Parts: sequence; structure tokens; C-alpha cells
Amino acid sequence: MTIQLIKNRSDIGAGTRGSDMGIDAMEIAAINQNNDFFNRHHFVDVATQNESIYHKNTNTFAKRIEHVQQQCQRVCTVVIKSIQDGFFPIVLSGDHSSALGTISGIKAAFPEKTLGVIWIDAHADLHSPFTSPSGNIHGMPIAAAMNLDNLPDKINDPEESTLQQWSQMKNLGMEGAKFAPEHLIYFGLRDFESAEQNIMNQFSIKAYKVEEVRLSGLTVCVQDALERLQNCNHIYISFDVDSMDCDQISYGTGTPVPVGFTPEEVMSIMEHLVASRKVSCIEFAEINPLLDNKGNKMAETAFQVLDFISQKLNLY
Repeated sequence: MTIQLIKNRSDIGAGTRGSDMGIDAMEIAAINQNNDFFNRHHFVDVATQNESIYHKNTNTFAKRIEHVQQQCQRVCTVVIKSIQDGFFPIVLSGDHSSALGTISGIKAAFPEKTLGVIWIDAHADLHSPFTSPSGNIHGMPIAAAMNLDNLPDKINDPEESTLQQWSQMKNLGMEGAKFAPEHLIYFGLRDFESAEQNIMNQFSIKAYKVEEVRLSGLTVCVQDALERLQNCNHIYISFDVDSMDCDQISYGTGTPVPVGFTPEEVMSIMEHLVASRKVSCIEFAEINPLLDNKGNKMAETAFQVLDFISQKLNLY
């Protein structure tokens, strides 16, 4: 298959600036390794609205939602075209809010097919403007993609303009949910709020914690995940680098959480998933070189994973 890199240098959905530089940091990592990866693959740059970070914020419970919605639409459009042109899209994003655009694009490209989502992340990203304690939209893409408001756990009263934008986000690409809760699986989840836990309990969403993967065996857990997604035609993998152990690697991400995966574990999870031949898109997100306490270590590690899985994609 022919890979196309979709470079989405947007960080307006995060609470901390800098993840927009994550793609360039990976490219620098490749250069320093004398690896011509970024010259060998097709790529497309997605226009951004990062300058909107300086505008007055009018949406307390969903910060810059009008611009995030537009950015997700751009990503959605590019992903649709990439798939229709016969490419395998690998989306390189800044903050994780743009995953909504990626998911919506995959679903719009395959409207009659069933989509499964593997979310490799320390966080659940199941908040909505009604439940978010921060208002940062990189904590909301999964809820938007599943068309969930979670009103029973409501703590906020968003303004009408916010609700209109939120409705547009939930209906991006096509109306309604892009995938079912039973087709969502987490790997590395370890930092979330009670509102998110309540959704996971309500829908019995499976989450493989780091200790479970190590205790039960990585191969066993991934095989179980694939069995849970056996009715899905396509699988999307979203990889947030904070799923990895920040103490072992670096703090070069917006919301680092200790006791995470090793790079080798992430690569093995992805390799087993790709071997199923159901994976149709992979996304990398939340590399923030401005926060890296070990030079460019997080981007170097992310590029290691990217280069590895790209090679494996060519085998299946």
C-alpha cells in the first residue's frame, strides 16, 4: 500500500502551546538519523488556524470550538480524499482534537462499513462541553465522534453558540455517531475523570491498562481486542504519545502521565493490529518539543514508532 502523510500542525484544541511543532520535531529526528523517511512518502499539509490562539476566547466550556470545528473539517476533507485516491493515510497531528476530523473522514469515505477505534492514550477523551473541567477540546474527540453529551454528569452550562458548534462537530462528515461504543478499545488508559468513567461503565467500553497488558501478555490482549472488533470492516489507530512512560522517555507532551508503555510495547501493539489487515488509518498526536526535558527525545521516540509501523504496513 502507498502511504500518504497528512501533516496537521494544529494545537488550538490543547491547553498548552507547542504540539504544532511536533511534526517538525519528528522531521528533525529523521534528519539527525540520516533517515530520508519524509522524502520517501507522499504528503499533504493541512492549513491551520493556530493564530486564533491569540483571539479572545468566547467559549469557556469548549475553548476556541469554532476554530477547532473548522480544523476538524479540514482534516476530514483531506482524509476522505486520501482514501479515495487509494492512499493509506497516516495523520501526523498536533493536539488530539483533530482525531475527530480523521475519524469522520474515514467514516465518510466508507459510509456503509463498520469502524472500530483503537485509542492508545493515557486519557479517555470522552468529555463534552457539558462535562469538561478544563474546556480543552483535545479531551472531547471521542465523545463527539460517538455523538455523546453525557448530560447525567453535567457540570457546565454552555452558551447557545457553543452548543451549535458542538452539534456541528458531532455531525462532521456525516450525521450522528461514527462508531459504536462497543467498537472503542483503549490501550494505556490511566488518567480520567468520573464523568468519563461513567460512560465507560454504561457502555462496557474495554480498556487495557498497562499493568493488564504486561500481566496477561501483549499478544493475548491485542488478540482479544481484535476479537471484540471482529464485526468491524475497518480499524483506526490513534496514538497519543502520552500513552508512553514520561519518566522513561520524556515529558515532551502536553499532559504527561507516569507508568506508561515502552516504545517497544506500542510498536508491538500496532504491529499485531496491522497484521489483521483491517487497519485503514493511523494517527500520531500530542508531541510537544517545547516541554521536552530531554532535548528532542519524545519526537525521536515517536519517529521510531512511525518508521517502524510504516515498514510493517508495507508487509501486509
